Amino acid sequence: MRITIAIDGPAAAGKGTISKAVAAHFGFAHLDTGLLYRAVGAKVLAGQEAIAAAQALVAEDLDVGDLRTPDVAQAASKVAVVPEVRAALVDFQRSFAQRAGGAVLDGRDIGTVICPEADVKLFVTASAEVRATRRFKELSDKGHADTFEDVLADVKARDERDMNRAEAPLKPAEDAVLIDTSELTAEQAIAAAIAEIDAKRG
Repeated sequence: MRITIAIDGPAAAGKGTISKAVAAHFGFAHLDTGLLYRAVGAKVLAGQEAIAAAQALVAEDLDVGDLRTPDVAQAASKVAVVPEVRAALVDFQRSFAQRAGGAVLDGRDIGTVICPEADVKLFVTASAEVRATRRFKELSDKGHADTFEDVLADVKARDERDMNRAEAPLKPAEDAVLIDTSELTAEQAIAAAIAEIDAKRG
């Protein structure tokens, strides 16, 4: 059986948590496509040129070092607006989506650009304040010293950049199901996603 599930949404909305849980529940492969951009961003911070880094990216690069730091996140957001970087990573993602046995991909443009023919499309969102609170807690737990105000400003800046870029802007696909996690626990959000997928699969 081949089924492709596209889960999009802004930073810290919960799409990663939902995607991993959905993949585990159904036994599908999972790809956090944001890691591709983070891996390229990390290479740029290490002195490589963005387009060359994207073109040379291999699966092993997704397991190198800490790709979840604020600096890497900022670098990822910046390289993601470069059309040649996005083009280089499209084939990687589309190949993954065609895996036998099912695939879950989460990112910013999976349902609109990478897999417009996906069997199920979800758009996971939450208010900027809720997302900043989650990200602030995550960073604080890791010992990063950002203030909440800095994190909120960063979340809003990333939204602005993601939604207004010329290539593959962040937006729900026309046939995507919206899941707002602002008032949901992780368990409730995961259950909502699984219910939508079950309904689509019939």
